[in-house]
Amino acid sequence: MFTRPLILSTLFLHTLLAFNLASAEPVSPELQLKVEKYKRKLVEWAADPDLIAAVIESNTKGRIEHLSNSHWAKLTIDDPIVTKLNHNGAAQKLTLWEEDKMLEKLNLRDKKGYLAAFASLTTKPLLYNAAARPPVMNGLKAPWSATEAKPDPTTKALSVQISAPVLYNGEIVGVLHSSVLAK
Repeated sequence: MFTRPLILSTLFLHTLLAFNLASAEPVSPELQLKVEKYKRKLVEWAADPDLIAAVIESNTKGRIEHLSNSHWAKLTIDDPIVTKLNHNGAAQKLTLWEEDKMLEKLNLRDKKGYLAAFASLTTKPLLYNAAARPPVMNGLKAPWSATEAKPDPTTKALSVQISAPVLYNGEIVGVLHSSVLAK
């Protein structure tokens, strides 16, 4: 027998899915040119030695002990675990690059999808591990961009997700991902 919380959860998921599908927009030719420009920048930035070092360190150390996506969601921006990921050398570069107002949410992840660094000093990524998300799954293979512009779950800004692999000695060791603002 269905319980009330299960029914409400199912209704919430269907509403969220309907919102995401209804609010997705095709990428215009003008926006596609912008997306390709920033995808090339991500490829260039992914070759930065500080980013490579952060990803290699994350791959070596593995997941931060006892840290899951649900635990991550409860952490504040000033928690020591969070500050370690947004104050390291890679995060400083990401923050500098994110000053370009056409980009939003520069995140660096290791080959298992765990966060190695992120740009913002005021907000944190929704997920510590995003291995199952398209920007990570696809970006671990080749430079990638979404085919639709969608509202960001936290900022609501219409954007197109992009990503690029981080390479070390010709091997993919991580992924750099962001969003290009549509407006």
